[in-house]
Amino acid sequence: MTESFKTPEDKALKMNLDSSIYGTFAEIGAGQEVANWFFRASATAGTVAKSISAYDMTISDALYGKSKRYVSQERVVDMVNYEYELLEKRLSETRGKESRFFAFANTVRARGYKDTAECHGWLAIRFQGQPGRPSGTIVLHVNLLDDENVDQMEALGILGVNFIDAAYHQGGNLREFVSSLTEFIAPGRIEIDMLRFKGEPFKMVDNRICALELVRQGMSPATVFLPDGEVVQAAEAFHKTPLLILRGSFLPVTNLHLDMLNQAGKIFPPAGVSKEARPCQEVCEVSLSNLLRNGEVDLLSFLDRADALQAMGKVVMVSNCPEFHRVAALLRRFTREPIGMILSIGLLNELFKEKWSDSLEGGILESFGRLFKSKLSLLVYPWRNGEGGEYVTADNFRAPEGWKKLYEHFLENGMISDVGCGDEKLLERTGRSLLKAAANGEDWEEWVPKEARALVKCHLRHL
Repeated sequence: MTESFKTPEDKALKMNLDSSIYGTFAEIGAGQEVANWFFRASATAGTVAKSISAYDMTISDALYGKSKRYVSQERVVDMVNYEYELLEKRLSETRGKESRFFAFANTVRARGYKDTAECHGWLAIRFQGQPGRPSGTIVLHVNLLDDENVDQMEALGILGVNFIDAAYHQGGNLREFVSSLTEFIAPGRIEIDMLRFKGEPFKMVDNRICALELVRQGMSPATVFLPDGEVVQAAEAFHKTPLLILRGSFLPVTNLHLDMLNQAGKIFPPAGVSKEARPCQEVCEVSLSNLLRNGEVDLLSFLDRADALQAMGKVVMVSNCPEFHRVAALLRRFTREPIGMILSIGLLNELFKEKWSDSLEGGILESFGRLFKSKLSLLVYPWRNGEGGEYVTADNFRAPEGWKKLYEHFLENGMISDVGCGDEKLLERTGRSLLKAAANGEDWEEWVPKEARALVKCHLRHL
């Protein structure tokens, strides 16, 4: 269990008194805020071999090599590798048998004079779990949300202490590792949106689960995985990118999902893409609520779904935003290019239900106002009524009583567009009916792409 500390200084002191933990601090951009906690505590010589701040760019380049961006993952990894290798080279003979070496580094953009730009930073630690054993590296990205520089620096320093302590003492429990990162930091002061483990000690760690844990604990609103499984920041993956978003549980992934993306891609992106824009990106988004089983995140089901989507070359995003307007606001943080959200007739009907706007003073009207703010459109895929056979599209959809004129306004102004169907046979089966068919030994495979058939079989075994 996580040990109880009264202050960050107590935590730093405990590490100072552990003679086996010994290493280097290298910090750029916000002073020596992490090392400062270890100096403020007693017995500093027990932990600190060196503390450095290569603030000048020329000096920084001389030590760590040139970099396109100084506040970047690439830079912090270069820093931590250089300092760790230098530490081992100089001290392995004299201390290597009893010391668990570490190098901690950060590179941060904190609030400057009359500055209103986004403030963020990268932190990394390369360390040994046991003396003489191979080292591993943990990297995280933090957004600093305080308005004042002094508050950002304080939060950064505390986060660094928590990070180093977690690396040494919570490495065997991911949930405790993540929760300990924000100890002594009030909610709303920082946002951790990337956490990655690398190296021999972490060869069994799936970084997608680490990223999911950040979302589960509310430290990040979303996480993104590329088709090769790499965890990336949403801000990095979606910057200057038109986004075509398909929301769903993807249990299972079906040919219907693929057709929705293919058909929507024929009419999106529309005019209005900037000259600097990157190619349009398809994203399959899963709300955290769709991953729950008995109130807990079903990790096996999550990995199965992610594997299936990534095998088909899809980018996967997991968010803690069940409401459409919240997802829209989140995506708008990352790109100014057009965003298209693909949805079924059933989900279109859901948007008119008050339960999705209970938290908004303006109710459904405010929900739609937030949703359509700045270059966002809804792309509606058709549906066939299994009983009457009625074919429903965005054009002939009947909005609930009292909202018909508003819906007509959305259609006339291109905020809602009709998406065609490539094969109407796909409308005959839902994902739920396919799972039921598979459980009953009935035919189902022709409705599911081959990359996702293992997902169905795994799901049945987990029942």
